[in-house]
Amino acid sequence: MKAAEVVNDLLVQRFGVAMAEIRHETPLRNLRMDSLALEELRVLIEDRLDIDLDEVSLTSRDTVGALVAAVDGKVAA
Repeated sequence: MKAAEVVNDLLVQRFGVAMAEIRHETPLRNLRMDSLALEELRVLIEDRLDIDLDEVSLTSRDTVGALVAAVDGKVAA
């Protein structure tokens, strides 16, 4: 499963984000993702893809695209 699919699926299923709101350039804060939600999302992504995102530093100011790129970098490694 691709990183973008996992991220989109989790945002919709676990955080109630409408698929129409999820765009590459959308800041995570616009999707109501605060630091606690981002940490929960990180853990869910790690579990789903069996990767370690500990050294990835993302804030709610980062975009969906930045998150997907960070996850992609770990999946490819």
